[in-house]
Amino acid sequence: MKFLLTPTLFFGSLVVGWCVKPSVNLSIKQEIERSLDLGLNWLQKEQNGSSGNWGIEEYPALTGLAVRCFLGHPSPQVLRKYEKTLEGGLGFIRSKVQSDGGIYGKGLASYNTSICMMALMQSKQQNDESIIQAARKFLINQQSDFDVKGETDNVFDGGVGYGSRWAHSDLSNTHLAMEALFYAKKTYQNKEGEGVGLDWDAAITFVSKCQNLPSTNQEKWVSDHQEDRGGFVYFPGSSMAGERQNENGSTALRSYGSMSYAGLLSFIYAEMDSQDPRVLAVKEWLTKHYTIKENPGMGPQGLFYYYHTMAKALTLSGITTIKDENGDPKDWRKELCFHLLNLQSKDGSWVNDNGRWWEKDPVLVTSYALLTLERIYYSL
Repeated sequence: MKFLLTPTLFFGSLVVGWCVKPSVNLSIKQEIERSLDLGLNWLQKEQNGSSGNWGIEEYPALTGLAVRCFLGHPSPQVLRKYEKTLEGGLGFIRSKVQSDGGIYGKGLASYNTSICMMALMQSKQQNDESIIQAARKFLINQQSDFDVKGETDNVFDGGVGYGSRWAHSDLSNTHLAMEALFYAKKTYQNKEGEGVGLDWDAAITFVSKCQNLPSTNQEKWVSDHQEDRGGFVYFPGSSMAGERQNENGSTALRSYGSMSYAGLLSFIYAEMDSQDPRVLAVKEWLTKHYTIKENPGMGPQGLFYYYHTMAKALTLSGITTIKDENGDPKDWRKELCFHLLNLQSKDGSWVNDNGRWWEKDPVLVTSYALLTLERIYYSL
């Protein structure tokens, strides 16, 4: 059986050694390093010196993302320079560990736990293993199973949601939980949930119910339009990109970019066969809709989240060039790299003019941009 990937944890950064042919583009890497330096300098100034966090204290995921930016810089000297910054950030994350094992404040428990767990694993401090294992069990327990006697399986079974009042599963939270649990499984081979692991098959069943692919998804909202085929929506029955009509008059949901990359990442973390029709279909959709000018189907909304999921999915898939709608090959790494460099403010930060999904928060958006550039850097 052929698998998509076998990524590893390497020096605090999640990279894939085999994903590209060996090539060194020193000029681009030097430009990326300069951009990273500027961005980290800005982030360091934004840290709350007394508590060690970034952004709203209730949402430690913002701190987790910022911490990962520092940990992902390629220079050991930079890590030493920001040692106290990292200590403060990691200390704040540890202060948000709850009695149930999750790492969160007052809400969005799964989202915050997934991202903070990744930051702790990336820091590779042995003393954090007990926290990571507890967070691992927490995420596993967040997997939905709406088992009601006498009823068919619930469409949200197998997925993960925000928790709290957001009871249903969604693809964004599901792929983030799968990411954290995948890397935990690889790092702690024989300790997954101390005998209780994620039901990966159930997770993929849920993910598949978010895909516009009539051959594998029989939900009535699935689009029969070629424009949507293979792409993904936010959760079964809901797409942020809106609706269209199927030929039979039923209401169909439009596919869009960021969730389609999240869908591909979910398949990657589940180590699915690269020739699985669901994998091939989403890659085809992403190729047809390749662009760095917008989040396909959403315009400027969630643009930097889109860049981040794109960089992760394409590097892990070993894709270095993409043919655009005209059939012309595009080096997505160079295009996205230079695009982000041009968008960086003089103070080192980034921000999205469109505020959907918190993207007017420069800490969040700067973190997305830096993590994207680090992905590109390690793949060059």
